[in-house]
Amino acid sequence: MFQQPNLIGQTMSQNAPSVFLPTLERARASGPLEEYKFTNIKPKKKLKEIRKVLYPEKKSFLKIKYGYKFNLKDRCVVCGMHHLWESGDFMRPPIPLTDVTKGRPMRGTYCPKHAGTHKQLEMLQQQILAEEHGLEFRAFIPRMPKVMRRGPLTSLTQEDLISLSSTGWLIKPPTVGDNKTATSEAINIVSEINILTDRLNHLMTKQGVKAVNTEVEKEE
Repeated sequence: MFQQPNLIGQTMSQNAPSVFLPTLERARASGPLEEYKFTNIKPKKKLKEIRKVLYPEKKSFLKIKYGYKFNLKDRCVVCGMHHLWESGDFMRPPIPLTDVTKGRPMRGTYCPKHAGTHKQLEMLQQQILAEEHGLEFRAFIPRMPKVMRRGPLTSLTQEDLISLSSTGWLIKPPTVGDNKTATSEAINIVSEINILTDRLNHLMTKQGVKAVNTEVEKEE
């Protein structure tokens, strides 16, 4: 199976960062999608910590930092990984900024790993904002029912149905698929539309007759 290279001549599996790297270097290195583990406890210190992970990599000459190393289209501004995002991808990150949360927009993007880290940054910002206004951030996080944590569901018990329904899930019974062609299905849809149109015309006509009778009664 063909796998698109993420770095020049390297694939995702070959590009996993070493476990012996320091925490910050390992978090900034390219690799598979994984959750960033914070070393701090307080939310504002966490925000400062995760921003260091997402700062765009700069060029270096004689230990002097200047410019941006990976400010290129479809390249991660943090690690340089090449990744082309699809327009409908729910993990697609926003346009990177020079100072992560502010600054000028860049031409690059984030790879899947650092896009996930950016999602953590956004959730942390929402948590800090909620706490500043005296709200409980956990109340806004949708909870996954226990029945769905078991993996793919093949059968549901009565308790499972009650548990899912109580959390707002809509359970529909399975239906047997048919072998209708596209033409026959289109004909059925058109016939249903015609039936509904006739019913609508009948109701409108009936309502119009009632309105006329009401006006006559008022005049009398």
